[in-house]
Amino acid sequence: MDIGFALPVSGSWATPRNVVEIAKRADELGYSSLWTFQRLLYPSGTGLSSVYASVLDPVTVLGFAAAVTERIRLGTAIVNVPFQPPVLLAKQLATLDVLSEGRLDAGLGLGWAPEEFTAAGAPYERRGARAVEYVACLRALWGPDPVSFDGEFYQVPPSTVLPKPVQQPHPPLLLGGAAPAALARIGRIADGWISSSRADLTTLAEPVTQIKDAAVTAGRDPQSLRFVVRGVLPNVERGGPLTGTLDEVRADLDTIAAQGITETFLELNFDPEIGNPDADPAASMRRAHEVLEALAP
Repeated sequence: MDIGFALPVSGSWATPRNVVEIAKRADELGYSSLWTFQRLLYPSGTGLSSVYASVLDPVTVLGFAAAVTERIRLGTAIVNVPFQPPVLLAKQLATLDVLSEGRLDAGLGLGWAPEEFTAAGAPYERRGARAVEYVACLRALWGPDPVSFDGEFYQVPPSTVLPKPVQQPHPPLLLGGAAPAALARIGRIADGWISSSRADLTTLAEPVTQIKDAAVTAGRDPQSLRFVVRGVLPNVERGGPLTGTLDEVRADLDTIAAQGITETFLELNFDPEIGNPDADPAASMRRAHEVLEALAP
């Protein structure tokens, strides 16, 4: 199983210097990937964790990290597709793939906060159907010119769309989701799955099996799919794996891998003592380096 690391994107430790420092050190230590996540706003009165209060844009941060790294892959976990038209996201992600020389993993989601849909002017209904068409439109935009797409929700007039991504036919498209319909959709149309921050790390084999079964039904090779877990440290909300000492966490990673997971990335942004605006950024960085060194591949 590959091991990745989440960049500082949430709270007080999400600074330019810290992004560079973590990105370069993870690259040096042999981690497979760096990851970001998206939060557009922090709705008043909803009781969301403070780790969502201040979050950097996920694509911009990866572009910043691409400039100071050479080998490590760069992933969004995730960007919510309803909040921008396919042509805009296709251009952003293709640009990132070009600037990183083919290191992008494009993790996409459907969104879940109604307030963000309202602020983005995006419809909340039929999110699943829209996502299926969105993925098809992305693939068309990254395909041969002239590009043309005429769907129920999205249209692209016959056009040349350049530059194309370095990775061909396109960067890996990984989808988030936990409901049975979402897992089946991933098996039909995506290159893999990204778990949520609240995933039960003791029952990962179940969604893996559901996705693979859907892939087989769709005539796809289930062995070609990737299964990426967000390894929140410490995993206090769920308990179980990733809650103990770093030696215990390393053993837990073997347990996660045994469930069919192909990659876990270590995520500190969801720790309230790190990922909120009032946290001590120096203490956060000390903890990050401790984890980086102890759990390096």
